[in-house]
Amino acid sequence: MASPRRPVEVSPLRIGELAREAGVKLSTLRFYERRKLLLPMDRSESGQRLYGPEAAIRVRFIRRSQELGFTLKEVSSVLALTDRRGTPTRDVARFAEAKVQAIDARIDDLRRMRRAITTLMAEGFCPPDTVCPIQASLGAPKSPAERKPAKRRGDA
Repeated sequence: MASPRRPVEVSPLRIGELAREAGVKLSTLRFYERRKLLLPMDRSESGQRLYGPEAAIRVRFIRRSQELGFTLKEVSSVLALTDRRGTPTRDVARFAEAKVQAIDARIDDLRRMRRAITTLMAEGFCPPDTVCPIQASLGAPKSPAERKPAKRRGDA
């Protein structure tokens, strides 16, 4: 007869351990703390920050999101959504819908770029007196849904 499994206790991570595990610098973790993206679960008796085992996942998520073009404000919104674990508010739902549309537009751009590069590789270099297909793939005007209004002077 198998013995019942007991939950494995995981020791909290100190800030240096978290930095190593997440692959970031200490200054990055402190920056994320100032921006309220990452909060220690506790402090040690000596005052060191202590983080739970999920903190490394959160930090890597933040970094990867930034690499994919999300702003820290957008990352914060996504984290707020996941931290709530409930039904999203209308504002959160609108944000999520807008972000999905932006991601879809970016995927379309990447697919056009991929097709253009693949075609160029198969057919050779751009002939003179023509627009290179790579430039044409991303140089075409955006659809009205993809366009962002230009900021005017004095707008924040």
